[in-house]
Amino acid sequence: MTASGKKQKERRQFLIRCLLNENAKYRSMAIPESDVEQKLLLRALLNVRPPMPAGTDFLQVQDEYLAQTALDKGIVRLDDLQPVQPGLYFWRGDITRLAADAIVNAANSSMTGCYVPNHTCIDNCIHTFAGVQLRLACAGQMRTQGHEEPAGQAKITPGFNLPARYVLHTVGPIVQDTVTPKDEETLASCYRSCLTFAENYHLKSIVFCCISTGIFHFPNRRAAEIAVSTVKAYLAEHRSGIKVIFNVFKDEDYDIYQELLR
Repeated sequence: MTASGKKQKERRQFLIRCLLNENAKYRSMAIPESDVEQKLLLRALLNVRPPMPAGTDFLQVQDEYLAQTALDKGIVRLDDLQPVQPGLYFWRGDITRLAADAIVNAANSSMTGCYVPNHTCIDNCIHTFAGVQLRLACAGQMRTQGHEEPAGQAKITPGFNLPARYVLHTVGPIVQDTVTPKDEETLASCYRSCLTFAENYHLKSIVFCCISTGIFHFPNRRAAEIAVSTVKAYLAEHRSGIKVIFNVFKDEDYDIYQELLR
């Protein structure tokens, strides 16, 4: 094991011990030996942790751990990508690797992240690698707001330990049976709301995930068509210079966006 790997293991075990000790029902749990099992346990504990402050020592070690994790995964910068159309980029991979000004999170209406241990949704992924500060920041905004987040709007938070400076959180429409005109307009509103925040914060680049697809059941092709047309219309109407990266992960979305953009 390299010196870096050994240090990461020490950090990971420290974080796990802290998280286990926070909750009486977890304190007797043994830390597994393998790195893979430790990573899964750490992520699970972070996923179920409620939004609350953490100690200085914990935050320091967590931030060091997540910074090294980001380096190990490989940070992707805008300069590493080639535009497929003026101002538009297309990239397949883990959105938490992208060092844009902002990445977009497909959030739920509680806005505090996914609490399902090791769930593969983008909300879970972003909160995991941003660190516990993100959930606390989101919870603070929701307390101030006093009600769940309506679909089609957006909020902005720092990116904390992500390579991205900011995270834009938006709640897409949930499709029940068939897509309605209201569903389509709400999805378009998600993209416009995020772009408006980006303009107001003078951001130069923004990464969009495939909002409302997956467990929200918006058909992938129609969602992509709305995403591309809405972004193009906004950029043209506002004469915006924001660079937009469409981020995909699944094969289906890759094929659809490649067809729409190339």
